[in-house]
Amino acid sequence: MNNTNTNASVIADTPRDETLANLPARWADLAAILAPTERVIAWLELDLDQARRFASGIVLITDTRLLVKEHSDADWRAWAARAPLTLHLSDYAGVGTLTLSDTTCAHARWFFTIGRHPAARVLMETFASVVDPTLLRAVPEAEPALCPNCGATLPAEGAACPACRGGDDEVAAGRTLFRLWRFARPYSRQIFLGFALTVTSTAAALVPPYMTMPLMDKILIPFGNGQPIRVELVALFLGGLLGSALLAWGLGWGRSYIMALVGERIGADLRTTTFDHLLNLSLEYYGGKRTGDLMARLGSESDRICLFLSVHLLDFATDVLVITMTAAVLFAVNPWLALVTLLPLPLIGWMIHAVRDRLRFGFDKAYRIWAEVTNVLADTIPGIRVVKAFAQEHRESARFRDANRRNLAVNDRVNALWAVFSPTVTLLTEIGLLVVWGFGIWQVSKHQITVGVLTAFLTYISRFYSRLESMSRIVSMTQKAASGAKRIFEVLDRVSSVPEPTTPVQLPAPPQGRVDLVNVGFRYGNRAVLNNINLEIAPGEMVGLVGHSGSGKSTLVNLICRFYDVAAGAIRFDGIDIRALAITDYRRHIGLVLQEPFLFFGTLAENIAYGRPAASRAEIVAAARAAHAHDFILRLPEGYDSLVGERGQTLSGGERQRISIARALLIDPRLLILDEATSSVDSETEKEIQEALDNLVRGRTTIAIAHRLSTLQRANRLIILDRGEIVEVGTHASLMAKQGDYYRLYQTQARQAEAEHAAWQSAPEERRA
Repeated sequence: MNNTNTNASVIADTPRDETLANLPARWADLAAILAPTERVIAWLELDLDQARRFASGIVLITDTRLLVKEHSDADWRAWAARAPLTLHLSDYAGVGTLTLSDTTCAHARWFFTIGRHPAARVLMETFASVVDPTLLRAVPEAEPALCPNCGATLPAEGAACPACRGGDDEVAAGRTLFRLWRFARPYSRQIFLGFALTVTSTAAALVPPYMTMPLMDKILIPFGNGQPIRVELVALFLGGLLGSALLAWGLGWGRSYIMALVGERIGADLRTTTFDHLLNLSLEYYGGKRTGDLMARLGSESDRICLFLSVHLLDFATDVLVITMTAAVLFAVNPWLALVTLLPLPLIGWMIHAVRDRLRFGFDKAYRIWAEVTNVLADTIPGIRVVKAFAQEHRESARFRDANRRNLAVNDRVNALWAVFSPTVTLLTEIGLLVVWGFGIWQVSKHQITVGVLTAFLTYISRFYSRLESMSRIVSMTQKAASGAKRIFEVLDRVSSVPEPTTPVQLPAPPQGRVDLVNVGFRYGNRAVLNNINLEIAPGEMVGLVGHSGSGKSTLVNLICRFYDVAAGAIRFDGIDIRALAITDYRRHIGLVLQEPFLFFGTLAENIAYGRPAASRAEIVAAARAAHAHDFILRLPEGYDSLVGERGQTLSGGERQRISIARALLIDPRLLILDEATSSVDSETEKEIQEALDNLVRGRTTIAIAHRLSTLQRANRLIILDRGEIVEVGTHASLMAKQGDYYRLYQTQARQAEAEHAAWQSAPEERRA
């Protein structure tokens, strides 16, 4: 069997030479690596690479092994076809994944557009039969749960992905922080300078305690024994103390300033990169995310990382240097007293190790709960009109209090753990100080050290233990930063399900606007939404999409805009598959007018010129005139410079719709999408909007979805959809004469309109007014 539509082949008892002859010519080098008796049984041609960009590749199954070659591979890769190797198949938002794994881990995964899913399923079954010939397994109804980020097999549905975690959580947290180096690399020189200043400032800060030894032994103790104070020595030592203090201050200021600048820039780059990546992700990603959660990741998480890099990491480096240098000085002065000083270190280290994981898990949970608090705000504030209209202030307040209560409970548990840990470290350091006092006095009494040495030791030890306490506190800050970085990289690691082509095809200039849908199919998960859609739309033609709710109208428009990729077939724009076009270049030729137009906070002129920010005021006014928006704009206090509220709430629905039409007119698109553009306005406003739409559709290829069928009567053709399939095509008159699905829909709406009009006529005069 050779299936050219799915780019796959399964061969039963075909001779070896014929098998190779059936392979596409680009994979002819396979013959050189096959054994004399080895025979290819099945293959699947891939059309996506590891970055989910369009590229060629092939997965082959022979009677002994699995062979793979992708466009970037110089040589073939091979795995022996034997247990416990298995192939798992999954698809997620238009991208299929084929994963080769065993009972311990995933060895490799390959990607393809969802149209090749049936062929991949056949390949999976074939591989299973080669691995275990006695068990021709049927495809399980419940496929293994796979990680949506990396495709690895999950231990259980909803479980954390071992591959994404990197196995051990502790290692994963460390790796996450090390991954921040990609943002720090551009500032490596400044970081090196900051580190050098840290070393020198730390060394300068260690000079004053060392100077106390000669002050005690050569000045104060001799004076106590009746000798006169040597003023020149006092001036020398005090000058040394002042000089070292000033030097430490200057160097410390320099390193703090430099590292603060670097930390802020790393944080800014992190926010910018994350936001840019979010903008490039497909709509499928946003469908499963809450606005408040994404805002928290982009805002508070990046701020926490910035604070860690600019302040806490620098403090930690300073602490390590102070402890290391102090220990070196202590051992140089008196090794036995230094050993006594370091006695609490192993116990403190064990406590840090014991509490670290619990803190990390606690902070992870705290940040998830905090995202819930932010989600309530993100839901309630933009929807405040609905909240007040339905008198649900108490309900939203209860939601916020409940989320805040859970946030408080989680943080209380983390704080309870930290409240025990931090004082315990302080207690251990105090006990260590007492032990040093006792041991030092004993050594002084035995004349093994001088009072000056003991005094210097105690000064060093106070700094040593204070830095030790500071290092213990860095555990909390590190775990917070690791949790924040993990949530940021969860976004950055996500790959768009609508991949950019590796080598984009250029559209002709200017484009004609022809749209062809060839055997188009689409699925949400396992639910088929569109099946075998074939449609040709000529340049300048207006096509209306009609059907019940859920028939697939909006999905079809989303596919044409390439918000999602087709699962089967192809969509062509001027004869070119839209998957071969750069997304930005393609969408630049599409104008979209939605049922609920979205306006950004800003002036009316800025909203009209959103698609062409460089447009002149004359062009903006011309677009507004064509959209019948010029008159109402001039009635506003500031005219085109009037500010619209968030989401355009200061304007009526009809006014917002006309602004969105002007916005679409200004970019002069070749393809126009109208999605229920007049369904939520009154009849008078609908008439004005319809006149604006007449100006908009003139000379453009137009695809319109309308709730009111009367608005589609001027369309060249009407496409009737039912359960994801085209059931009727024709003009309004021909479809009415046919008395099929469209006729029944139209009659239903006509009866409904008559009933509404009769109810309005029978209503009291004041209600009609």
